[in-house]
Amino acid sequence: MIRRRYTRTLASLLVLAVLALAPAQAAAGERLIVRTSGLLDLPVVKSVCKLVGCNVLYSLDGTLGKLVLVTIPDGLNIPLVINVLETLPGVSVEIDQIVHTQQNNATATHAPLALYDKEPVSYYGTTVRGGYVRQPAMDILEILDGHRSYGVTGRDITVAIIDTGVDPHPALQSVLLPGYDFTRNREGGSERSDVNQSTMAILDGNPGFVNQSTMAILDQSTMAILDGPDYAAFGHGTMVAGVVHLTAPRARLLPLKAFKADGSGYASDVLRAIYKAVSQNADVLNMSFSFATRSRELENALNYATSRGIVAVASTGNNGQRINVYPAALSNVIGVASSTDWDTLSNFSNYGPTVAWIAAPGEAIVSTYPFGSYAAAWGTSFSTPFASGTAALLIELNGRITPSQAADAEGTGVRFTDEVFKGRLHIPSALRAGRPLLRLW
Repeated sequence: MIRRRYTRTLASLLVLAVLALAPAQAAAGERLIVRTSGLLDLPVVKSVCKLVGCNVLYSLDGTLGKLVLVTIPDGLNIPLVINVLETLPGVSVEIDQIVHTQQNNATATHAPLALYDKEPVSYYGTTVRGGYVRQPAMDILEILDGHRSYGVTGRDITVAIIDTGVDPHPALQSVLLPGYDFTRNREGGSERSDVNQSTMAILDGNPGFVNQSTMAILDQSTMAILDGPDYAAFGHGTMVAGVVHLTAPRARLLPLKAFKADGSGYASDVLRAIYKAVSQNADVLNMSFSFATRSRELENALNYATSRGIVAVASTGNNGQRINVYPAALSNVIGVASSTDWDTLSNFSNYGPTVAWIAAPGEAIVSTYPFGSYAAAWGTSFSTPFASGTAALLIELNGRITPSQAADAEGTGVRFTDEVFKGRLHIPSALRAGRPLLRLW
């Protein structure tokens, strides 16, 4: 009976399939995210695509086998192909939108003092810059006090970082996992894959801007990437990873490279990264990016991840507006806005209680940068990993914690504006609120 149903469905689609071959009003290649509800649906999708000329490329949800990427070559009528696919029972379609790491509207005119502090300092088994561990955010969040008072550093916890990749920086090497590069479909999540000798230059003299996307300022006499649109977000993922490491220095870092050096990426690669994080037993998911529009499949992926205990954390964006962006505005994600060193909302940070659960410092954050260097950056991208690192500390403290429990604990910080639902992150307060309950036997 099932086979007969699909045979009738295919027959009824033959006329539509022929119509789909007609040129589109605006011929352009397109990528589709296609969900099927059963094992027999995927072969039917492949058969229909063979008829109309689209191509089923690969699975987006790992071994689950319900989500695939479909491409439509130039010249096909895109809306009609989508209609043909959605006519199939149990099939839904979503455009594979292009997404970006957080762009920044901040205006930085000089390097922070912490970037000039180059004194070698030991930090949990590695030698790092003094300015990295002595920057204002460390004192504001009381990171070291949290480590000492509660004896947690993120040991045996894995934080997946969906970003531009992570450089094997000396400060991160001991905790960095191999990861995966979805932009090239190969093992390894390093940012170094995006550069070669011809794109590298030496910055000498005073600190200078590396790029405007992350507003990164690099210190003098270190390797940097020449500014330009192709490298607008180079270093973004390494800086995010460095902030996680600063907060939870013994947590494992899983780099999932879903964005190119220019900061762009496909929604489908973000979905693949989320499902990969689940399959790799990640405990925390850091997402320093946003979708401008709501995505059903992004919600499905995060529902799947959080239902398996992963704590999802995302940035609110840098438009300086009261708007919802995704995934930060989803109810099972901890949305993080940026605060100043004086506990006010950063003027570039998006805000509002429906998108910003908490805030954390996000201005002049000194962190690791590719090729063993350090840089300072502004943006909610760098507020978010403070919350991700704190989630790793909470999970270590409890052995196990639900995403909602982690969110509640992190929300017990310092209230400073009604534009953030809870307040500014304070790590000892979060750990105190997240302590395991004493049991009476």
